[in-house]
Amino acid sequence: MYFTDRGIEELAARRGEEEVSFDWLAEQLRTFVDLNPEFETPVERLATWLARLDDDD
Repeated sequence: MYFTDRGIEELAARRGEEEVSFDWLAEQLRTFVDLNPEFETPVERLATWLARLDDDD
């Protein structure tokens, strides 16, 4: 298990039943980067990856 899996597991346990929009998620990611600018690159990579999931490679 990766260290990040703990956070993912907590997210699923605490909020797994909720429904959220991508607009809400984008706003939360912006807020996170505003508070933690050192994570700008990983958040950008995650957002880009999520945006392109259905692209044919």
